[in-house]
Amino acid sequence: MNEKTKGAFIAIVGKPNVGKSSVMNRILGQKVAIVSDKPQTTRNRIMGVLTEGETQLVFIDTPGLHKPRNVLGQTMVKAIEDSVSDVDAAMLVVDASEFKGEPSKADISLIERFNKQRIPAILVINKIDLLNDKEKLLKITAVYNELFPFGAIIYASARDGYGCDVIVNELKSYAQEGPHFFDEDMLTDQTERSLAAEIIREKLLRSLDKEVPHGIAVVIEKFKDRKTTSGEDIVDIDAVIYCESDSHKGIVIGKGGAMLKKVSSYARRDMETFFECKVNLSCWVKVKEDWRNRQALIHNFELD
Repeated sequence: MNEKTKGAFIAIVGKPNVGKSSVMNRILGQKVAIVSDKPQTTRNRIMGVLTEGETQLVFIDTPGLHKPRNVLGQTMVKAIEDSVSDVDAAMLVVDASEFKGEPSKADISLIERFNKQRIPAILVINKIDLLNDKEKLLKITAVYNELFPFGAIIYASARDGYGCDVIVNELKSYAQEGPHFFDEDMLTDQTERSLAAEIIREKLLRSLDKEVPHGIAVVIEKFKDRKTTSGEDIVDIDAVIYCESDSHKGIVIGKGGAMLKKVSSYARRDMETFFECKVNLSCWVKVKEDWRNRQALIHNFELD
């Protein structure tokens, strides 16, 4: 390994639904974290790896900081705290379109952690494409500038990629000389099973309303590569979607199985794009009452 290689671990933090995963996906040029318009879409730490020449940036995408209402929520908040505790820098993402004149309590809490642990950070003001009044950006900048000496404040849009190259260039300044921790062609630490489960959950989040998606977990029970009789690569995937009640199960299945069929079809399409082969996907729906408050089930679902 070239002795001049450098690397940095970067925690991506912020309140729910500000576009943290979208920013990481755009930077990596590949979707490794699911996205939806539902808060708390990301449930655990997801690692994304960007290697450009001698520099490797390892992004740790975290759940949105929120007030936990169950054991799963407490686990998600702990994931944020653990992620921020040992990184080279943090990237605080805020939603420009939702700014109400002052920072959120979540942002203030995160900035206090930066100060306490002496973590350098940059501020990414995301979703500027949704702003009609661009002068609002100056107000956001002024407010956050008073709270913390950010290494840079960057205006960005994960939707169209604006500002993402600037983010990468700024974060490279935090890289320390040393060996790369991951292979150059590696994009994420997630297993294929985890990626498949998250793809299904994303389609559920996008297809269902209100509280139902937050009470859903997806477990991949079978992930098997094989070849068809014609020699074509195919993956057989069996997935179980767990709900918290029989009424939620009925909503997920839908009338005559229509919702489950739609979700499975959309998920299979995304899987075939990501895994670059045919996918044979089978989904079942089961009930595990109040699983978000049962630590053993949270562990079994690999959410801790």
